[in-house]
Amino acid sequence: MTSAELLKSFSGIISIVNPIGAIPIFIGLTSNWTKKQRNQTANTAALSATLILLLSAFSGHYILKFFGISLSSFQVAGGILLLLIAISMLHAKLSHAKHTPQEAQEAEDMESIGVVPLAMPILAGPGSISTVILYAHYARGLDEKAILALIILTVGAIVWITLRMAVPIGTRLGATGINIAVRILGLILAAISVEFMAAGLKGLFPGLG
Repeated sequence: MTSAELLKSFSGIISIVNPIGAIPIFIGLTSNWTKKQRNQTANTAALSATLILLLSAFSGHYILKFFGISLSSFQVAGGILLLLIAISMLHAKLSHAKHTPQEAQEAEDMESIGVVPLAMPILAGPGSISTVILYAHYARGLDEKAILALIILTVGAIVWITLRMAVPIGTRLGATGINIAVRILGLILAAISVEFMAAGLKGLFPGLG
């Protein structure tokens, strides 16, 4: 991978995972918890999200093959999903593809929310899984797959740090600061989703190239 491709992969994954956007949800779900409980939940959420993304990256190809789905079709479908999520982010909202109101209500009654709903589907939801599967396909050889794994681990570390510091970050940035950051990530994600769709359409309809 070139430096540009590495940066693009990292930007795409961090944008769709969107740890900044998860801060208000994390704070809301853990508002009455101690710092120790919050840290334990942050640890669980970051580790679970990282494992989900790693598993998706290295098994996604076999899943597509099992269901007989072509990469081009998956690129178009994944691109549409990412674009819908990006549009929600541009409006500073959490897409229902990541988290529905019903799931939010259920989460309030859960003793442990690190895995569900924080890790899945808020951080490592359908959009995130689709993104890493597509990037894994572009990775050529074990060395580039190892680089992709390192990128996912880096994103997981950023998620861990962000959630562990969710309260001070939320206080510093405020609602306006968080919304601005989410909108910037949404814009990056929108551009990446269009590229996914364009590549998929070229594969499905070679004449478009």
